[in-house]
Amino acid sequence: MQIQTFHSSSAGNLYRVSDGDTALLIDPGVSIKQIKQDLNYRLSDISGCLCTHEHGDHSKGLKDLMKCGIDCYMTQGTADALELSGHRAHIIEAGKQFSIGRWQILPFMAIHNVESVGFLLDSENERLLFSVDTQYIKYRFRGLTHVMIEVNYDMKILKENVNRGSLDISLAKQIMQNHMSLETAIKFFKANDMSKVQEIHLLHLSNSNADAERFKKEVQEIVGRPVYIGG
Repeated sequence: MQIQTFHSSSAGNLYRVSDGDTALLIDPGVSIKQIKQDLNYRLSDISGCLCTHEHGDHSKGLKDLMKCGIDCYMTQGTADALELSGHRAHIIEAGKQFSIGRWQILPFMAIHNVESVGFLLDSENERLLFSVDTQYIKYRFRGLTHVMIEVNYDMKILKENVNRGSLDISLAKQIMQNHMSLETAIKFFKANDMSKVQEIHLLHLSNSNADAERFKKEVQEIVGRPVYIGG
């Protein structure tokens, strides 16, 4: 499996995953110009695009990708919010599996302030979990080989920023309600089967409420697998 993180922050996201046969984009939250540059103008190699939810940092390029002939997969709530329709807009539902090429894809509900999903992607003997912009993941998974997961903030750093006045308390509450903390991510890793995991990608780290090197070190110590920081 090939995993590429081009952008991973509140300024914009873009991920590419491939099983060697079928390449997919996930959360095209940057301009179509940027997407084309990131892909070295090989947009024709992409078989489809998955979108977790409507927020611009995850969906900005979706409409233009459809115009370029890319099939895009999103929930009805996302399609309605972005006013997207047509034969390139494929409506998906949490709990209902669908396929793109050799990929078998199962969306599952995320905990966010708009309708949002994560994805479990299977191809032959590999299984990828993708989850961003969620307070926590209430499901348990077996046989994961690759994990791409948001670890947005550390509770201690966030509280320190609130106390020193650099972070508004209302914004801090929004972050805690809609994004995953390091503490919550660690609980997820401990609760799930990590025995087959080959690599973990930590995504969507906050610029001011996270410590990338410490996050990487702590997760690596717990899981015992290579950890990469997305973005």
